[in-house]
Amino acid sequence: MAKLSGTVLTVLLPEPVFEEVWHGQLFALTVLLNEAGHFSWADWAKKFGISLKKHGFDRELNGGEDYFTAWLDALEGFLTETNMTGQKDLVLIKEAWKTAYLSTPHGAPVSLK
Repeated sequence: MAKLSGTVLTVLLPEPVFEEVWHGQLFALTVLLNEAGHFSWADWAKKFGISLKKHGFDRELNGGEDYFTAWLDALEGFLTETNMTGQKDLVLIKEAWKTAYLSTPHGAPVSLK
């Protein structure tokens, strides 16, 4: 807070758009793939809707981690259905990121080698 002539000013910072960095990255990647013509936004909305129903079947999604897990599931579905990647490749890259994450010191950036 800052004081100005005896008046307290409260600085309101905007809420982050995404809870986690990977949520924003996933969103950006999806938009990029759409803009590059790999799928239409209507097709995306349909696929994502199916994923939301699957992931939120027994509870309401909170719009954070669970929402973007459903988003990731939908995007992975598009990537495999359009042969942009295979299921085996997805498993391999997930394992590589998991290994990198677990071997990176706390606070240091995670990267693949």
